[in-house]
Amino acid sequence: MDLITRLLDPSVFFPLTIAMFFGIFVGAIPGLTATMAVALIIPVTYYMPPIAGLAMVLGVSFTAIFAGDIPATFLRIPGTPASGAATLDGFELSKKGKGSLALTLDLFCSALGGLIGVLLLILTAPPLAKFALKFTNFEYFWLGVFGLSMAAVLSKGNTIKGLISASLGLLISTIGIDVTTGYPRFTFRNAELMDGVSFIPAMIGLFGLSEVLKRVQLGRKVMEIPAISEKSRLNVRESLIAMWKHKFTIIRGALIGTFIGALPGAGADIAAWVSYGVEKNTSRDSSIGKGSLRGVIAPTSANNAALGGTWIPALVFGVPGDSITAIVLGAMLMYGLRPGPLIFTESKDLIQQLFGVAILVQILLIPIGWIGIKAFSIFLKLKAGIVLTSVVFFSIIGSYAMRNSFFDIYVMLVFGLIGYAFEKLDIPLAPMILGLILGRMIEDNLRVGLIKTKGNFLPFLTRPISLILFLLIVFTLIGPWIFSLFKKHASK
Repeated sequence: MDLITRLLDPSVFFPLTIAMFFGIFVGAIPGLTATMAVALIIPVTYYMPPIAGLAMVLGVSFTAIFAGDIPATFLRIPGTPASGAATLDGFELSKKGKGSLALTLDLFCSALGGLIGVLLLILTAPPLAKFALKFTNFEYFWLGVFGLSMAAVLSKGNTIKGLISASLGLLISTIGIDVTTGYPRFTFRNAELMDGVSFIPAMIGLFGLSEVLKRVQLGRKVMEIPAISEKSRLNVRESLIAMWKHKFTIIRGALIGTFIGALPGAGADIAAWVSYGVEKNTSRDSSIGKGSLRGVIAPTSANNAALGGTWIPALVFGVPGDSITAIVLGAMLMYGLRPGPLIFTESKDLIQQLFGVAILVQILLIPIGWIGIKAFSIFLKLKAGIVLTSVVFFSIIGSYAMRNSFFDIYVMLVFGLIGYAFEKLDIPLAPMILGLILGRMIEDNLRVGLIKTKGNFLPFLTRPISLILFLLIVFTLIGPWIFSLFKKHASK
């Protein structure tokens, strides 16, 4: 009871609530990431007690990740990178008049996935963090390849075009300074390309601007934004029935999200894509990618659970799980806290309060997230021309805000045209985004690993975790083919 009293104290509860509303606002605007929201709120927490400041950080990060799914579902524009996978089925459901259904289920699964992630953080922080630290360049290389193998899963029935899309994403990811030689590649003497192509404006262009161009080209009738139908409103009872029906999808997504979140540098966006790919690869639901509830549940359960996972190495060993926890570690040092194994004894009360806040955030996410959905639905009731113009405006603002660079606006426009052309040619966009996100991770870890072994690739296969990841990749690629052979043989 004493812990509950502390959490509900106005000095903690009010800042937490304000931060969560701020997270909804930032997450729903394409390009304004959860990392940016945390970075913006850290200065506000400077003069607060540590638990109030950390509560604001937790609140803004969890809500921003969820809020990114709102424009992803209704406009096919991921609000945050972690919402990229949610565009695939969420938008298809929205086109069928089931956008409100998809988002309500999304909201409940985000809260439940986040709760599972937090509980796993509380129960298994030390052993999971120790396991995560066993990952070296060899394991991270295969983890990246495993994530990229999802491209084959995401383009079933269109594998060649999927490989073209993924290969182009990988090619674009090589633009910038070479990590080993320090030499600029494919920059064409443009200083803006030294840091590579930022995947956030690229993602906004591919998914958002291309959709606007397609609607404008198809004419007034098709320009209309998917409406939020009263019939599609999902009440609590129906939500619970749907979640019970797909309970294993929620649990699997949350476990995948927590595990990948615990791997330093992976993050919620990779967790969402991997969870979506695993669900599509293992499920017999052929409608995944065409408007399936499984396709909504899997990534949304994983990305919020991954946030809990990122705190595991951050708290236990002081190693950030992603960019958000990297900022948090700096804030903790600002508060006079030292992350590491001793924090669980030296700051036991604070850690207990932190875990309590993380659970409270998942509970508050449901009413605050619902308010965010309703607020966004009011915006969608405007005329299609106003909505589409606003989409372009916020796409430009979101692309610029990431690095305060006009060049990123041009990147967004170019990728918008690429996305429009890909749609015309029936080339999937998701593999390209995977290539962009994972390309640098794959290349850097491959080259550093080869430098360590003086060009010997054998350690990439002989280390136990590397071998397990390699076998998982093989299973991902040939598993569906073997399964279909068995199915044909059984039907004879």
